[in-house]
Amino acid sequence: MSRRSPYRRGRYGPFRGGPDPLAERADAAAAVDEIGERILAGQSIRDALRDVLRAGSQGRRGLSDLMRQMRQRHRELSRSGSMDGLLQDLREMLDRALDAERSALFPDPSDDARFAEAMLDALPDDVPRAMQELSNYPWRSDEAREIFEQMQERLRRDVIDQQFAGLTRSVENLADPQARAAMAEMMKDLNDLLEAHREGTATQQDYEDFIDRHRDLFPDAPETLEEFIDDLARRSAAMDRMLASMTPEQRAELTEAMSQALESMGLQEQMARLQDNLGALRPDLSRRRGTPLSGDSPLGLPDATQALAEMADLEDLASQLSDADALADLDQIDPEALERALGRSARDDLEALQQMQRDLADQGFLTGEGDSLRLSPRAIRRIGRTALREVFDQIDGHDRGDHGMHRTGAAGEPTGTHRSWRFGDEEAIDSVRTVHNAVRRRIATGDSTMLSPEDFEIAETETVTRAAVALLIDQSFSMVVNDTWSAAKTMALALHSLTSTTYPLDALQVIGFANLARVIDPMDIPDLQASEIQGTNLQHALMLAGRFLDRHPGSQRIVMVVTDGEPTAHLSPDGGWWFDWPPTSQTIASTVEQVDAMTRRRVGISWFRLGDEPRLARFLDAMARRNGGKVLAPSVDRLGDYVISDYVAARARGR
Repeated sequence: MSRRSPYRRGRYGPFRGGPDPLAERADAAAAVDEIGERILAGQSIRDALRDVLRAGSQGRRGLSDLMRQMRQRHRELSRSGSMDGLLQDLREMLDRALDAERSALFPDPSDDARFAEAMLDALPDDVPRAMQELSNYPWRSDEAREIFEQMQERLRRDVIDQQFAGLTRSVENLADPQARAAMAEMMKDLNDLLEAHREGTATQQDYEDFIDRHRDLFPDAPETLEEFIDDLARRSAAMDRMLASMTPEQRAELTEAMSQALESMGLQEQMARLQDNLGALRPDLSRRRGTPLSGDSPLGLPDATQALAEMADLEDLASQLSDADALADLDQIDPEALERALGRSARDDLEALQQMQRDLADQGFLTGEGDSLRLSPRAIRRIGRTALREVFDQIDGHDRGDHGMHRTGAAGEPTGTHRSWRFGDEEAIDSVRTVHNAVRRRIATGDSTMLSPEDFEIAETETVTRAAVALLIDQSFSMVVNDTWSAAKTMALALHSLTSTTYPLDALQVIGFANLARVIDPMDIPDLQASEIQGTNLQHALMLAGRFLDRHPGSQRIVMVVTDGEPTAHLSPDGGWWFDWPPTSQTIASTVEQVDAMTRRRVGISWFRLGDEPRLARFLDAMARRNGGKVLAPSVDRLGDYVISDYVAARARGR
């Protein structure tokens, strides 16, 4: 005898009901690479982050796509139909009922028939008032009576469903006294619940008890009272927007029709009470005049209300996306509102990007203080490696030498001291002492963790500077005008990456010069911008470079200057600065004096001339002859190639 297998068969299919649990998580490191590409193209950190959030990352839609989809959906809704669809339908039904009644009256020669015809002819054009006058009319035609009853039922259902979406699907006949009594009881219980909520005494259990009592009317009720109130308030606000967008005649006619429907069911007082409670609980929802519906197809009251509610959601969501874009902060967007407007996939894309943005901070790539946004040293190193790869990709291995590095620089001499490892340390970990610390901790505490962060120790080494490198970058506004600034930033990041990884014992100082010169922290290079103040103060930059070299006696000394203009500014005796163009003789003399100081230090300057300005070419050629240095004239896209190659070659000569 065969036995049934104890295992049940399963079915496999696409995952539904939420984000794909197997979907690949957005990678913060990959996002840093995308931000880095934009920084290397000349953007600030905040602008680069904003562009990534706009464009999306790693297959996820960004703010621009979401905004475009929202605008498209808003247009579709605004053209989906006309707001007076209910009145149009009632008018057509009334015409059919009157035609059928007149057909029934015409064969009758009695005065009663003629009186009835006269009454029908005298009906007002306003559909609600015509319906009111016909409410007690003795219909001769069964067809006409049935149509009129359908009109009354349609009006009641539309009025109820515009406030409670789909509620009347659970009610077979709204004209039935029992159905009206159940509706009235529900409305009273709801208002009691909302008023208790306004007083702060309503609980989640009170809401669940309300739903249990009226489950037939709310089979798909939201899980929480707050969500239920949100839905009711959205539809109430949409109704107000609809009325505000109508002509005065349409508004008066629809208001009268709704009032009649509520009065016929005995719900007018409870509905007014409900509107008061919703207005008090959700005063933030818009009640202003909204974008009207402009389509040709007539929409019933519930459909028109739903369309206007969705349009209001989209408008609020557009404001959230605008704030998120301005602040480069996706947490400004409500995921639930986005899902309601654009679907689950839009929410998944948003939440993936929100998580990526949080990971950028949690994993130590981005730091923020107030409104400022900075890249961490970890992120700078990653972007610097990218910049260095770009530079090496440009180097022609046959003409300028293959500079791919496969070893690291030598470490300093051990000092014999040790200390606990701290985040960001790059010194070698002492594995023996680290394991010893772990064993002692496990014995003392009983902790079974093999290695803990506090176990790690590093062996301190004496810092020995092999080379002192001064990189002087023209930061004047002409670098932006001539479109050379982004190349200069890329080159500076690449050089910083090379010195900190391949030559860790070299000391690098980056000096930017415009009207004045200043030392630039490598961490500030990604957000570095050209100056908007006129002036190219090469004298001050060389002076700072000289002070830096003097602090590293015995080291190989390298000075590289990147500029696209001749000196036009110098320091004045009172500590200020002087600018003039063409440059004055005093500016030239002050600059030459600093070049001569470099010559006395026996430091040859490598000049990297950008552009073909004749006066600059003559000046740099003269300085190279005077100093014993050299002039290189790379194209903008080969600047990094020339600077890195010159640095590597200088290091080779100094060994």
